[in-house]
Amino acid sequence: MNEFLKVNPWLLVEEGFAPERIKSSESLFALGNGVMGGRANFEEKYSGESLQGNYIGGVYYPDKTRVGWWKNGYPEYFAKVLNSAFWIGVDIRINGEELDLAQTEVLDFHREMDMRRSVLTRRMRVRMHNDTEVEIEAVRFISLDRRELGVVRYSVMPLNRDAQVTFAPYIDADVRNTDANYDEKFWEEVRTESDAVQSRTKKSGFEVAWAQAVTLEGAEFQVETRPERVCHTSTVNCRQGEKKTLFKYVGISSSMNHPAEELLATARKVAHEAQETGFDALLERHEAAWAARWHSCDVTIEGDDEAQQGIRFCIFMLLQTYTGVDTRLNIGPKGFTGEKYGGVTYWDTEAYCLSFYMATAGQEVARELLKYRYNQLDKAIENAGKLGFGEGAALYPMVTINGEECHNEWEITFEEIHRNGAIAHAIAEYIRYTGDKAYLAQYGLEVLIAIARFWAQRITWSAARKQYVLLGVTGPNEYENNVNNNWYTSYIACWCLRYAAEAAEWVRRNYPEEYRRIVEKRNFDEAAECGKWSEINAKMYLGEDRELGIFLQQDNYLDKEQMTAEQLDPAERPINQKWSWDRILRSCFIKQADVLQGIYFFQEDFDVETIRRNFHFYEPRTVHESSLSPCVHAILATKIGDMDKAYEMYLRTSRLDLDDYNREVEEGCHVTSMAGSWKSVIEGFGGMSMEDDTLAFTPRLPRAWRALTFRINYRGRILSVKVTHDTVLVENEGSPVTIKLCGETLLLDKQATRSL
Repeated sequence: MNEFLKVNPWLLVEEGFAPERIKSSESLFALGNGVMGGRANFEEKYSGESLQGNYIGGVYYPDKTRVGWWKNGYPEYFAKVLNSAFWIGVDIRINGEELDLAQTEVLDFHREMDMRRSVLTRRMRVRMHNDTEVEIEAVRFISLDRRELGVVRYSVMPLNRDAQVTFAPYIDADVRNTDANYDEKFWEEVRTESDAVQSRTKKSGFEVAWAQAVTLEGAEFQVETRPERVCHTSTVNCRQGEKKTLFKYVGISSSMNHPAEELLATARKVAHEAQETGFDALLERHEAAWAARWHSCDVTIEGDDEAQQGIRFCIFMLLQTYTGVDTRLNIGPKGFTGEKYGGVTYWDTEAYCLSFYMATAGQEVARELLKYRYNQLDKAIENAGKLGFGEGAALYPMVTINGEECHNEWEITFEEIHRNGAIAHAIAEYIRYTGDKAYLAQYGLEVLIAIARFWAQRITWSAARKQYVLLGVTGPNEYENNVNNNWYTSYIACWCLRYAAEAAEWVRRNYPEEYRRIVEKRNFDEAAECGKWSEINAKMYLGEDRELGIFLQQDNYLDKEQMTAEQLDPAERPINQKWSWDRILRSCFIKQADVLQGIYFFQEDFDVETIRRNFHFYEPRTVHESSLSPCVHAILATKIGDMDKAYEMYLRTSRLDLDDYNREVEEGCHVTSMAGSWKSVIEGFGGMSMEDDTLAFTPRLPRAWRALTFRINYRGRILSVKVTHDTVLVENEGSPVTIKLCGETLLLDKQATRSL
């Protein structure tokens, strides 16, 4: 566990310097503003082990696929988010000696992330080899008010003698990715000038410029340049007890938003305007922007500081990762905290993240997340074509940055096709929550038709069973590959077919002109295609064991030796690191919610006893070795009244990275699963759901909490919900709206209270 982190409702606090945890802290203290971000690397030189990382949303490199042997349909590349120029750098020399925390005696060390303001502060006291003691303070933020601006304030104060201090703020674009498949360098220099560097990505051709403007009272700077690096150096005399402070303003502009020939001028303009505005005013505006974001999404837990810090950390990371200002961007599993998973889009966005942004950032932001997939529909049809499907069938990629599949593990690329269902489910979820049915006509129906066509072609008629079956798939439980009749995949496939048919009929009746456009554009024959979809639904095989009263995860699951995770030797956990793949595949152990994922998505289809039987069978066999697993179990445990299990799963999901459950936080934080942590609070303990297109609350608190308060954005209104063990209070900041509160339908004007 990361016991070095102090428990605080709004802060991450690290006391004491420990080289062995540097990379973990770099992940946990990362900064971002929705369009760019970076790990909490030190500004000054650090020669110890570190993972340097600064990232720009949408800028990627198509790294050639590396596999032992090729298969038809494999993508040619894996898209990688790029480690870009190290723009925060400030080299320091004290009386001629370089400051390097890996070589210098650190007497005191304090690092603090203020999640309310997204400001990173580091204070330390060091003793140089020349016996000069100095106090250092570094403050950094990536502006939420000015999206292309990063700011550093760096202060040095000699403590035991006068000192000559050299400040050397720099930008270094000579960087590499640690996850490059062939150890390639992904960037090439365009130009380096006295205050700026411009680089271009190989193959993909993105260009980015970084320009710095620096201020140090009473100092003049000498310019030093070399290819891909610019440095401004100044040496000042500093009396004992006197603080010298450098201000560094960096403009970062990319060809995503500006013509390549204007990038240097744009970056310079951002940097120099920031310098004229000044640090304090920039920080004030940044803080105001963050206050506005927190207003509609904060969660307050009374009586449990660990739980409180956990959910605020999750919300904070989600807010830093995506803001909806650019429809080309999405939510990478690690956000701006690391390179793992390439910074690309998975089904996590639709299955977990959409709900958070929809209920905190509003309808327009959620709409843009869905349009991201609509804009890539033709690529999804092309992806399906590569695997042998036709007639407008779409298979959305497991991993993508531009709509093209770039994942090359066969059991995932070809078989984990349930991702198609998550995208369709997200459309339905969005429409139910926002009431924006026009989305179906404008964008949604085209996606639903293409997905339904895929399922209709992928599902097989079994003459032996005299039913339709779904063969050779991998469900969410990736510890089972190439199975037949995975219940979750089959269930969501059938739902997709039904929903697409219902959507087509609704659009035809309500938006006839849009319907005609879609029929012509997508060559859609409603009668024939919906007839086939209906036949498949009526005759689909869905595995069930009536004696146990459970849905069968897949064919032959019960043939496996049945054990529970509690029977595993702790020394053999996690099994994905300790067991052979053969042993994992033959075991009954489940990586993450699978059957329970389907029950979670479609809770209205099942009574509580059915949910309870399946939960009590499958959860004990689940090893939760996916970050996406605990949140689903927390929500369902609350649904069946198992509050101890719900609380256990909530702490695991919300503090997964803070406590480093999986011993991998140094690679980056699990950002997309953090949306699941939010869901476990709001949908689980807060009891929020949609019932017959009406927002409903049926809350239930764990024993450790005195009260839970949360805010959501619902159809243009900010609703504040406060739950205690006895009552629930809902307050409305907008116009009256109909909701359900503890089973009672009411028109909510200003506020309403009900007993629990």
